[in-house]
Parts: sequence; C-alpha cells; structure tokens
Amino acid sequence: MSTLENEVTFRQRTQLNQNLESQFSSSSTDFILLTDHRTSKFKSLEQLEAAKEDSNASCCSRRCDNICRLKTLKKRLPILSWLPKYSRSDAFGDLIAGLTVGLTVIPQGLAYSGVVNLPPQYGLYGSFMGCFMYVLLGTCKDCTIGSTAVASLMTYQFAKGSWQRSVLLTFLTGCIELLMALFKLGSLVEFVSGPVSAGFTSAVALIVCTSQMKYILGVNSDGASFLQRWISMIQNIGDIRLADSCLGVCCVVILLIMRSLGRMTIGPKDQKQRSRCQRIVNHLIRFVGISRNATVVLATTVIAMHLETSGRNPFQLTGYIPPGMPTLALPPFSIEPQPGNATAGIPPVAGETFLEMVQGLGYGLIIVPLIALLESASVCKAFAKGKPIDMTQEIFATGMANIANSLFSGYRSNSGLARSAINNASGCRTSMSNFYIGLVVVLALSFLTEYFSFIPRAVLAAILISAVIFQVQYQIVIPMWRSKRSDLLPGIFAFITCLVLPLEIGILVAIAANQLFILYHSARPKVLVEQLETEHGVQFLKITPDRCLIFPSVEFVRNMVIKSGSRSSLPIVIDCTYIYAADFTAAKVISSMVADFRSRQQKLIFFNLKPSVVSIFEGLNTRLVLCYNTYALSQELRPDEAMSPSLDSLDQSQRTDCVSVASTISLAKS
Repeated sequence: MSTLENEVTFRQRTQLNQNLESQFSSSSTDFILLTDHRTSKFKSLEQLEAAKEDSNASCCSRRCDNICRLKTLKKRLPILSWLPKYSRSDAFGDLIAGLTVGLTVIPQGLAYSGVVNLPPQYGLYGSFMGCFMYVLLGTCKDCTIGSTAVASLMTYQFAKGSWQRSVLLTFLTGCIELLMALFKLGSLVEFVSGPVSAGFTSAVALIVCTSQMKYILGVNSDGASFLQRWISMIQNIGDIRLADSCLGVCCVVILLIMRSLGRMTIGPKDQKQRSRCQRIVNHLIRFVGISRNATVVLATTVIAMHLETSGRNPFQLTGYIPPGMPTLALPPFSIEPQPGNATAGIPPVAGETFLEMVQGLGYGLIIVPLIALLESASVCKAFAKGKPIDMTQEIFATGMANIANSLFSGYRSNSGLARSAINNASGCRTSMSNFYIGLVVVLALSFLTEYFSFIPRAVLAAILISAVIFQVQYQIVIPMWRSKRSDLLPGIFAFITCLVLPLEIGILVAIAANQLFILYHSARPKVLVEQLETEHGVQFLKITPDRCLIFPSVEFVRNMVIKSGSRSSLPIVIDCTYIYAADFTAAKVISSMVADFRSRQQKLIFFNLKPSVVSIFEGLNTRLVLCYNTYALSQELRPDEAMSPSLDSLDQSQRTDCVSVASTISLAKS
C-alpha cells in the first residue's frame, strides 16, 4: 500500500489534528478519519480481543440478570405496567368498548368461518382466547385479536377447509411466531414495502368479497384464485336463488347506510358548544353505526325464525351449531380416516400422519406468520400516535394468542384494523377491553348458539362484504402518483398477481419482484463527476458515488471511473465519504480497476476511505493510494519530480492551514 506520508510523519501530524477535530465535533464526523487506518485497525483488533474475553466470561450472567430484572418482566408482561394505575373511568371505558366490539365480533366470526370453509362455530372458537392472552401480553391498547379477512383467507389457502389442518396450522404458526420473537425478527416486516402491502390487502379484500358472493347468489363457486371463482359462478348462474340475492343486496345497502349514518353529528363542531340533548343524540347515532352488524343480524334472524316455524323460509340458513364451549385439548397431530356418506353428500376423509399434515401445509408455515406480522404492524402503526412500537412483543403476543386458540379448536387470528378502529372509537382505555370482547364471545357460545342456526348465510356474507370492501386501498394511488410514480409498479404488480395466481404464490412473486426492483435501483447509484484544481494548480477529476460498493452497484461505478479515466489523463480521485461498506465482489472489481490504472500510469487516489472498507480491499492484496485530508491529497497530486516537503515545513504548513482547510474534498473549481 502506498501513501504520501509515512507513519512517523502521520502520527506527529495527528497530534496537530486534534484541535481541528474538536472544531468539527458539532457536525457529523463519521467519515472524517484523522488517524492512520492501519494503526486504528490493529488497535481495534486488540481491543476486540480483550472485549471478547471479558464478554465470554460474563455473557451468561448478564443474560440471567436481564431476564430477572423487573424492567424486563414489565416489558414482556405489559399488564404489570398499566394495571396498578387502572381506575374506574378506565374500567367503564373498556367495558363500553368491549361490549360494542363484541357485538361486531360475533357475526364477523360466524361469517369468516365461511371464508375458511369451516362450520360457523370455528369462527367463534378462535375469537376469545386470543383476546384473553392479549390482555396480558399486548402493547397496543386499541388492538384486538380475532378472525380477519387475511387470516381466514390464508388459512383456507393452506388448510383446504380441513378443521384439523386449520387448528394445526394455528398451533405451528404460533410456535414459529414465538421463535421469531425470541430471535427478534420483527424487522422482517421492513422488507415488504408499503405499495406491495397495499396491493396485497386490496387483492385480499376482493377475493374475500368474491368468496362470499356464492352465498348471496346461492350458487356453487370452485377455484383457487379470484378469476377461477368468478368463472365458476358465471357458469352456475342459472342456479341463482333470488330470495338470498335480494336479502344479501338489501343487507349490504342497509349496512353501508348505517355506516355513513354513524359518522354524522348534529349541532356545532365544537363538542363544548353542544347541548346535552345533542350529545346524547350523537352518542345514539354513533352506537347505531357501530352496532350495525348486530342489529342487522338480530332483525334478519327474527324474520328467518318466524318463516322457518311457519314452513315458508326461502333462505339458506347457517344450520346447526354445537352448544357450549369447546373442550380444552391439544391440536390434532393426525387425521383419522373416516368413511363418507353418499346419501348425505359427505365425502370420505383420508387419514394423514403428522408429517403428512406438515408437508401439506408447506411453506404456509412461513408465509402465514410473515403476513400476520405485516397485519399487526399496520394496526399498531395506525394507533401508535408517535409512540415507539415493540414489534417483538407484538409477535410474542400474537404467537401466544394463536397457541391458546389452537387448544380450543380455534383457527388463525390476527390483529384486525377495522375491529381495532371500532375499539378506538368506542373509547377503550387499555387492553382490558379485549377481556370484555372475549367474555361476550364466551357468553354467546354458552347461551345463544341455538339461535345462531337461524341466521341467513346471505346476511353473514353481506356483513363481510360491507366490511372488507373498504380495505381496497384506492385512496393511496393519487398521493403515490404525486410523490413517486415508480412506486405504483410494485403495488399494481402485487395486486394483479394476487388476483390471478393463488394468493400464497401471488404474494411471494410480488415480494420477490419488489426486491428485484430495489436491487435495480441500488445497482444504479448516482455518481458525481467534477473537474477540480488544487491550490498548486494541479487539475484532477473527483468522482463521488453516493452509496456503498456492493455487488449490484460496483460494476456501474467501475464503468463510470474507467470511462472518465479513459477520456482524460488527469489523476482520478474517488471521494469515498459515502462508501460505508463493501463486499468481496467489490474488492475484486476495485483490484482489477487499480491494476488497470497502474498499467496506464494514471493516478487513482481513494480519499477518506473507511478502515473497515480498506481491510476488505486489502484482503486481495490490493495496493491502494489513500489520503485522509486535503493537504495529503494536494501533495499526492503534485508531479513526481516535485520535492516532498521536510517534516518541519510539513508541520508548519499544517499549523497555518489546519483551520482554513476542511477535512473534506470540497475544493474550489478553477
């Protein structure tokens, strides 16, 4: 390696640079290196070796101390933080919010079970234990755990309508989420961009609406994708049931009207200026809007019961639901073979071992937790209000909630944005509102299941359609178009692939395409090329890449440097201020580039290159010319016949110029 100054000179000048360094202490000096990189490297290795010995001796003891600390216990059991400060007003607010959301959870749970192609009771089995667990472990007071469109659809995609596989998927994905929390993999959600997430969520909303159209039309719908289901329904359109269609359409319209009505207010905009009567009326209007699902279900159930008892019922009903709570048991780790019943139209069930069940679930064991993480992150961010989000704890809470669900034969549950918005609007104060939500579901399972059998299927389908249709995120298209139009491409691609392909394949293809999109941008860094002149009148080309040198971008930077060097015989100075990392591919390319410039006898100087990057380049025995301040750079750029200054003159020059010369390469153009 070649530099202008030897080590003795550089160490003496380092003492003079301390005053200069202190003058720049108020600004960013991450890449302004004022010490010899070789000395720093060996010193760092010695310090690292010593620190390694100390850390190995006390690693286990520190971990044990951290686990036993009260702060860690409160972090992993958030209820210990807010329960001692729990007041009567908090209890009243949580009670009202819990009862209100509970009235929404019951019809939604019954409806979402249809998305999974399971009997209605399984939607309720997965709607109470998750709430109880979140009271203990949850960090977001507005978040609620239960059946969601995404969780239900993903469960159907991998479990294929089998309750055994659905429950086992819930248990295994919960265990995987605990492992993700243990290894702090909450940052994985950052690899899915906002446009891809919006495209995926919009596609899920349309797919769920499509899956419920068969109950409104009363026709069969087969297929694994959005298009296949619509093609199947069109082929069977001759079997349409007009009574169910009219009931379903009317319920959708009524639900949308009640939703709009719930957002209306009377009186002045300032709540303090409203009269008591106006406030009461506004509360009633809001309650009607929030409880619209329960109101429609109650009204249509009474009508269906009357028609059923009189023998004139034209609707498809939910059917028999087993009364009482589900029994506590381990998830099914195998499927017993069962003969079919041709008379009743029940197909035979083939037996499966545990390994066969896991093999059938496939990569759903990975995709389902990742999508759940994405959904939980979106809910927490929506209600964070600027507060930090502990995604590790959220993963832990969701994992424990699903493990608890699987013990009561429930299928997958996640955080739901629409349900959490109702919880927030109802005035929840803490996570205790989840306790009352779960309690409402338990009471419904214990005393109301005999009445659930009279709920028309078209009504449950209408509830889902009116809820998920607002998850189509069309509202972000215009802001994205104004901000950065290229971000629309991965979002539209994710939307189309999830509709055309099976959902689990569509989301994988969309995420992979988005990563390729990111890699393409990283492979085309911005490179600034300037022709500058030193104080001695020596001209040179300064090339400044704006990011690190890794395998996607290093060839592009190399071509820019080679092209600039071939057009001119001036020395080339690469400003490495923004190059904070490199890899083996970059080291090979830089080594060949240095050899090429050396063969042409053209100077190639690396300015302000970090020692960590230097060590990577030196691993291939690459001889680099390094400079770490403008004085050394100007001396290196002088013609070879110029005499190097003596040590005294060097010190004197540094004393006179150290204040005026900045430790960057910003030199004035000639």
